[in-house]
Amino acid sequence: MMCPMFSFHFFPIKTTSSALKGAIQLGIGYTVGNLTSKPDRDVLMQDFYVVESVFLPSEGSNLTPAHHYPDFRFKTYAPLAFRYFRDLFGIKPDDYLYSLVNEPLIELTNPGASGSLFYLTSDDEFIIKTVQHKEAKFLQRLLPGYYMNLNQNPRTLLPKFYGLYCIQSGGINIRLVVMNNVLPRSVKMHYKYDLKGSTYKRRASRKEREKSCPTYKDLDFQDMHEEGLYFDTETYNNLMKTLQRDCRVLESFKIMDYSLLLGVHVLDQSHREGGEPGQAGGDGRRPVGQRVLYSTAMESIQGDGKAAEALTTDDTMGGIPAKTHKEEKLLIFLGIIDILQSYRFIKKLEHSWKALVYDGDTVSVHRPGFYASRFLKFMSTRVFRKTQPIRFSPSKRTRTSIPALKSSSQEILSSQVDEKNEEKDRRDRLGGARSLASLDGQGRQQHNDVASSSTFTLEDSAICLTSEQSTMDVDIDRDDGSVLDVYLVSWYLFIFIYGCFYETGFILIPGTLPAFLDLIIKEKFRHISPQDVSNDDLR
Repeated sequence: MMCPMFSFHFFPIKTTSSALKGAIQLGIGYTVGNLTSKPDRDVLMQDFYVVESVFLPSEGSNLTPAHHYPDFRFKTYAPLAFRYFRDLFGIKPDDYLYSLVNEPLIELTNPGASGSLFYLTSDDEFIIKTVQHKEAKFLQRLLPGYYMNLNQNPRTLLPKFYGLYCIQSGGINIRLVVMNNVLPRSVKMHYKYDLKGSTYKRRASRKEREKSCPTYKDLDFQDMHEEGLYFDTETYNNLMKTLQRDCRVLESFKIMDYSLLLGVHVLDQSHREGGEPGQAGGDGRRPVGQRVLYSTAMESIQGDGKAAEALTTDDTMGGIPAKTHKEEKLLIFLGIIDILQSYRFIKKLEHSWKALVYDGDTVSVHRPGFYASRFLKFMSTRVFRKTQPIRFSPSKRTRTSIPALKSSSQEILSSQVDEKNEEKDRRDRLGGARSLASLDGQGRQQHNDVASSSTFTLEDSAICLTSEQSTMDVDIDRDDGSVLDVYLVSWYLFIFIYGCFYETGFILIPGTLPAFLDLIIKEKFRHISPQDVSNDDLR
């Protein structure tokens, strides 16, 4: 999407990548360097909406250095606010500049489905992503709430934003956001997943599977890790508590369609391959552990009581220890990504459209509240599971005492039967022939005993039959009613879309949209025969 656009007016085709990376480093180095001269102060509300701009000509100026790239303008959004965010995570200006500017950026060859470009710093600390105009604008509006959330809870699996920039040249705007790196290059990811909690079209394509390091999806995870990933009780509770808190924040911002980026490193497989978790990266050097506070997966879910220095070691590189159901040792790296999608008009229309043809609860786009609940349910039941404690096995004495208990109970029952028989014989001898009234009373008593003993079974069977019948009736009513419901929703949607087109001045061909909606309904209910639906229902 965006990569061909860069080469039209921005840089020559052969040098697009290298020139873009150089311009990014030059612009960030200049703006961050000038920011150090400004005194530290509290962040004010107007600081979130400040935009600083500087023009960098190729021949240089009194304020900017000369360079061999085309002339461009570099914009910095909310510089003081993002400086506060970097200070909150322990990022010093010199370290920030050293990571981004000192060495060339590494372009990732496996971009996401959005078509964005990704650049990684050589020390694995930061990742630079190109974003669309609407995403950058949404992040600007999100900054005050994001500021409040980070102040309350710096340990989060949400993306950590460290800067928002824009490069303008030749009429083209390239917007960039600097974030924390979730999957370090120093650890080989044997499996990588993009999980949303939905099932509609949530399987990696054939083209994606052919890549050297494919990114699988929800249905692939269920096939490859049917039993899920197991954590100890404390880690599982911390992880789910962090996810619940983050989803609550995203729901309050009306954000949906986000994903959990999950990287799985199999320790046993790495040992068989002769590698280690801290193996050399793509440039042949062994990167050190990430220095930014709360940037690793383990730091993001830990409580405040544990020291950050003790969480990240060379052995784990900040990963979370886990196991499979086969007791394979794993390291888990994870983080929530793609949070710059709000539930606006276009997303609402997309959900309504897909819900007509498919099951609305399985599609990815959904209202924020339902999306968060479905996301958490999928993570807590299908992906992450708690290690079950070792169950108590009864001792030999306990097992041998069970037959003894059974034999003693049988002896008591047999003695009671014998006593009843003796009592009956004694009454027969003393009373002789019984009267008709006594026999009738005894018969009634025996009848009541039999009836009372069989009441439970008859009621239970009646309840079971009634529940099964009611279930069948509900299913039949559901099939007939769903046709009528979808027809009503279809015509409501037709009226809604017709009104939108009427407001914008477009003209609809009469009969086109109703016929198309009828085609959708026939496709959805093709398994229902015409005899199952009466004409009264269709009316």
